[in-house]
Amino acid sequence: MHAAAATASWNTAALAAAASFTAAHAPRPAAIDVAWTELMAQRSYLVRFAQRKLQDPSLAEDVVHDVFEAVLSGRARFAGQSALRSWLTGVLKHKIVDLVRQRRCMQSLDDEADDDEALALECPQPRPDEIAEQRELLRQALQRIEGLPAGLRDAMRLRVLNDQPTEQVCKALQISEENLFVRLHRARKQLLC
Repeated sequence: MHAAAATASWNTAALAAAASFTAAHAPRPAAIDVAWTELMAQRSYLVRFAQRKLQDPSLAEDVVHDVFEAVLSGRARFAGQSALRSWLTGVLKHKIVDLVRQRRCMQSLDDEADDDEALALECPQPRPDEIAEQRELLRQALQRIEGLPAGLRDAMRLRVLNDQPTEQVCKALQISEENLFVRLHRARKQLLC
């Protein structure tokens, strides 16, 4: 009884192997030539499909052109096993995937180039001469603020230098918000002259 089961199981495996061998080595269906007019009838659909996937109209046009080139040159061969539109869409999907892979590769190469440039950049900290220049400019600005009339000087000190809230400055100087903004405007105008 075991021998019969083993023989049946061996026969099933042999039949499966023979079927897969036959399917793999069966002659392919003959390619069907696709006319230019048939391709052009599908063009607008293919471009819209590519635009939805790529989000770039010019890239979509390029990819559809690549599909047409592949079909007309014989690199992509229509066997008639599906509708022409379905087959062209499948070819287009492969072209889109190829484009995305190619762009990703180029992008990673660009990233590596950016790393080399980053190593060549200067230190982001200011140099000692820049620090000295900034300190001198700050000293001059503070000196000019001290030279302002008292009302303008106090408004600048409290609101700009001490960064106190508008309400608090208005209360300390006993002025309205509008008056504070006028004083700050006049003080800035005098400092720029």
